[in-house]
Amino acid sequence: MQSAFGGIDFGTSNSTVGVIRDGRARLVALEGEQPTLPSAVFFNFEDGYTYFGRRAISDYTDSIEGRLMRSLKSVLGSSLANEKTRIKTRQIGFIDIIGMFVGHLKKRLEEDAGGPVENVVLGRPVQFVDEDTAADAKAQGELEKAARAQGFKHIAFQFEPIAAALDYEQKVTREELALIVDMGGGTPDFSIVRV
Repeated sequence: MQSAFGGIDFGTSNSTVGVIRDGRARLVALEGEQPTLPSAVFFNFEDGYTYFGRRAISDYTDSIEGRLMRSLKSVLGSSLANEKTRIKTRQIGFIDIIGMFVGHLKKRLEEDAGGPVENVVLGRPVQFVDEDTAADAKAQGELEKAARAQGFKHIAFQFEPIAAALDYEQKVTREELALIVDMGGGTPDFSIVRV
């Protein structure tokens, strides 16, 4: 049996995870049967646990004492990436918090795959930061650092619109020109791709 390969789309608003095992690709259920997970982290001050996704948002809207963090992807490549934030009495780096979220996604991936997953393709926008190639490279490096800290050893990146085009290409019977529109929560991409 081949080891599994994972794919993670860490989105500004929502995230998804895919797995390829024995040549077959499928989405991983991240919360119940849901293949999408809101990109949210809640540090619950009442029970001391950290929650992710819908549970994170629910705890926050239920007025449980804590700290909700959303849109963490927008930190990548910015000056905030090097900063820390106060979580009750601790100071935690934003990249470490992104790592916690990626770690949660990895845990669900490995549960679905039935064992450790060290190989991952991470989706990324065509540009994390418009008109700034240095900040764009920094953003990718920060996401890679967060993923490595969670135990991924072999990391590749794929532009999000190309990933969508590759999926679409499986459904077409002849070559065509496709407009791929990714209206993410923070990094919209428009690409014309021949499939």
